[in-house]
Amino acid sequence: MKPALRTRATEVFGWELRPDQESVIDAVLDGRDALAVMPTGSGKSAIYQVAGLGLDGLVVVVSPLVALQEDQVVGLEHHPDAPRAVALNATKKARDVADAWDAVAGGAAGYVFLAPEQLVKDDVLERLRDAGVALVAVDEAHCISSWGHDFRPDYLALGEVTERLGRPPVLALTATGSAPVRDDIVERLGMRDPFVLASGFDRPGIRLEVVRHAEDTEKRRAVVDQVAELDGPTVVYVATRAATTEYADALAARGRRAQPYHAGMRVAEREAVHTGFLDGDVDVVVATSAFGMGIDKPDVRNVVHADVPESIDAYYQEIGRAGRDAEPAGATLHYRAEDFGLRTFFASGSPRPASVRAVFDAVPATGSIARSALVQASGLSARTAGRALNALLDAGALRDDVDGVARVPDGPQDADHAARATADRAAERERVEESRIAMMRQLAETNGCRRQFLLGYFGDELPEPCGNCDTCSSGTAHDASTHVADGANDDAWPPDARVEHAEWGTGVVMSTEEDRITVFFESAGYRTLALADVEQRDLLERV
Repeated sequence: MKPALRTRATEVFGWELRPDQESVIDAVLDGRDALAVMPTGSGKSAIYQVAGLGLDGLVVVVSPLVALQEDQVVGLEHHPDAPRAVALNATKKARDVADAWDAVAGGAAGYVFLAPEQLVKDDVLERLRDAGVALVAVDEAHCISSWGHDFRPDYLALGEVTERLGRPPVLALTATGSAPVRDDIVERLGMRDPFVLASGFDRPGIRLEVVRHAEDTEKRRAVVDQVAELDGPTVVYVATRAATTEYADALAARGRRAQPYHAGMRVAEREAVHTGFLDGDVDVVVATSAFGMGIDKPDVRNVVHADVPESIDAYYQEIGRAGRDAEPAGATLHYRAEDFGLRTFFASGSPRPASVRAVFDAVPATGSIARSALVQASGLSARTAGRALNALLDAGALRDDVDGVARVPDGPQDADHAARATADRAAERERVEESRIAMMRQLAETNGCRRQFLLGYFGDELPEPCGNCDTCSSGTAHDASTHVADGANDDAWPPDARVEHAEWGTGVVMSTEEDRITVFFESAGYRTLALADVEQRDLLERV
């Protein structure tokens, strides 16, 4: 990084940037796309904020949650010498929106925060294009990946959006991203020769523990007993909205200032809980996964899972809310063996075949149609048409580019085939989801070091047991000795290596242990294979 910009960043923000941050900033300032996978609390937002100081034009930040947008705007307002930041979302009053657009048009705004569903609107794109966009930063970028734990269909149009903005550099930021997720982000955003940084998955200050229960009532009692005795701000994750209230009431009866949080609550109610937690008026938030992105509270001491997360990706991101102040923190997972069978495939829900056919038929056989015109042409509601379109895009039956939505030349040529293609894609995603749950089960039931297993999932290496998890404390982690300290098998099957399987196609090696290898296949999900079988039967081929 140029000394002048480094000095400017210190003057404006008071930061001393780390080498990883500087490397990504340098890439985008050189006009390159970049993907940064860095743990929660590592300063990902500083990358686009400092880059904005060195760019001539707007920094557009795509963020999935209003709370996250507002937190970033407030954070920038605390630095009076920083360029002005504005947020454009549905919660803003008309007067505030008009003022924000005036700031954008007049060059007074340096950062614009908005949601992906706003960015695809023609009038929004035209105003931003007229103002001049120097960088598009996609926050929580795992949301664009089919293999990410929080897939958001609204993110699928972002690759085309950047083209319509004049194709400025694209910066993707996320705290969780295994190799398949990273590859998917790059592809879906249309990134060109991106600089990719994936570092620092380990959070050694968070103690990892898993508690197995025989009965649901026993598990619920144990969760309440544990959380009632914990010190410091705590987040309890549950699987259902009803459970948020049940646990919050039980904890309140035990003297904790506990509140429920889920996506079905009114915005004002959610904001009150969020603000109370940040200000210290709420000790415990009992939440679904809706309470995750945008929670910037450095002194969370504990994250407790009362139910099994849907994937290791989700688990990693959620426990990452703890200990951001670098002080010791704890993460406890409570589960029953039956809980893994209760997790069901969940994304945005598969649209009805009739809706898929209607949208496909609305797209001309040659040429294209604007997204905004699909609603009327299909005869569906905006929400239904949007879901069907996203399913068709995800299945490769349609494509979205600067000219609009068009059919894929070598794709389905009639609505029935398109509907079958989307159904096949949904079934494929369900297989992947089931395999992700199986990986979560392995983490919960391993006798080896849990941190070694967790880091191995992300393709990271921890040569020795961590010493800060329950299996290390009990001694089973050292007894298991499943990790290959000398890396012997890593030479043949290193993490992130691409392989080919006769039945499951191309895959990516996730981790290699003494006697097994775990591979992610796009068509089949995660598969753990015995190394003896792999070698004796030639099950895998390096590609």
